[in-house]
Amino acid sequence: MSELKSTLRADLTTAMKAKDPLRVNTLRMLLAAVQNTEVAGAEARELSDSEVQAVLAKEAKKRSEAAVIYEQNNRPELAANERAEEEIIASYLPTQLSDAEVAEIADTAIAEVAEQTGARPHMKQMGQVMKVATAMAQGRVDGSRLSAAVKARL
Repeated sequence: MSELKSTLRADLTTAMKAKDPLRVNTLRMLLAAVQNTEVAGAEARELSDSEVQAVLAKEAKKRSEAAVIYEQNNRPELAANERAEEEIIASYLPTQLSDAEVAEIADTAIAEVAEQTGARPHMKQMGQVMKVATAMAQGRVDGSRLSAAVKARL
């Protein structure tokens, strides 16, 4: 079992003992999402910590998008609940990079691709640059933020 999944289970037990319904429900939802991912596909498998982090990031993004929709539809109480769940999920994810760090990763990725191809990359090579930049960021930044930074520099 991955270390992160074990931490989620232990924290669920602690939250149940503390009678914290928001944390209990959020952790149960996260564990269910991890389990669904484990059994998806041809055969069940155990997820690594990085795969569990990817599932958690996906769930955090869902909460963020739902909160925005609730706010647009004038449902602040539901939006606040989604934001609270998102904060709990974020506590299990690595800290997000600042805009300056994202810009630095984008510049480094562009320089790496330029070195590989022998010329400064253009928009047509954005996929190559994004591949390098995504590997460098390792899940510490949302793909849309990274893409915007790369696009601004190409």
